[in-house]
Amino acid sequence: MVKDPSGASKPVRVGVVGVGIMGYNHARVLIDLPGAEMVGVADPDQGQREKVAGLLGCRAFASIDDLVANGAEALVIAAPTHLHHEVSLHAIEAGMHVLVEKPIAPTVAEAEAIVAAAKAKDVALVVGHVERFNPAVEAVKNAIRDEEILSIGITRVGPFPPRMSNVGVVIDLAVHDIDLICHFTGSHITEVQPQVKAAVAEREDIALLQFRTANGVLAHINTNWLTPFKARTVHVATRKKYVIGDLLTRQVTEYFDYKPDGSYSMRHLPVAYAEPLRLELLRFLEAVRGGSAPAVTGEDGVAAIAVAMRCLEALEPAPAAPTSAVPSPLRASVA
Repeated sequence: MVKDPSGASKPVRVGVVGVGIMGYNHARVLIDLPGAEMVGVADPDQGQREKVAGLLGCRAFASIDDLVANGAEALVIAAPTHLHHEVSLHAIEAGMHVLVEKPIAPTVAEAEAIVAAAKAKDVALVVGHVERFNPAVEAVKNAIRDEEILSIGITRVGPFPPRMSNVGVVIDLAVHDIDLICHFTGSHITEVQPQVKAAVAEREDIALLQFRTANGVLAHINTNWLTPFKARTVHVATRKKYVIGDLLTRQVTEYFDYKPDGSYSMRHLPVAYAEPLRLELLRFLEAVRGGSAPAVTGEDGVAAIAVAMRCLEALEPAPAAPTSAVPSPLRASVA
């Protein structure tokens, strides 16, 4: 808990480690976030860290140790996924409260090691599954509260992201929705039936994933990097209603009161306006102060990566490169 000697709450001194796209956005929000004092950003790339620091008007550092030496109490870890284990353990060993971007780590063993280290040091650990804080997700969750959920279908598709280099769609995209399935059902996934393929990229770019939760809900995720536009939709069927949420437009529609003649009633549900990342960081600050439990725990992060890794066991190899001297336009576009 972060308090001053008088017992009153004081701003939490926060730093951001890794300032790519997500790290920049975390720093951007933290600069003006009530209850946070931005210590600075750290990245081994001098040009990148100085660029971000210049844009945001904060200090730039080369390492976690520099942030700690300058008074950081909590760190946001937004380094590449394959570095999460090393960087998070370093931060936790230094006594830092940590928000680590999703996925918590690239393997279950590394994820569990992060959770164990945070418990041993008695520091707050939050995993950055930011979609939990999307107001449309909250509206869907409220609409199905106390309902008997029968099935969940989630679509998360879009074009290949040029920034992506070390993971495929399951880790980059589907892990969001694996977590949402558990969030909506209040349960965990017990059965996995994945169809995963690397069609045109080096790593899997298509995934059709089917699940069953411990409380009997059937769920599926359709995700790919082949669709030329972004789509993020959630469909939830319960005994009494059908709810559709568009996570991009944040429109949530509820269908109910089914009649024998096939008619039904519908209504658009109110959805709050809020930036999910800001809500996530506010909850992180609350956890650092000890005022509430982490909204997305380390155990939640372990569960999500464990299911994702089970899905990747079905990965088919990518096709051989074309022998023609002229590469296909699609392959060229994702190289």
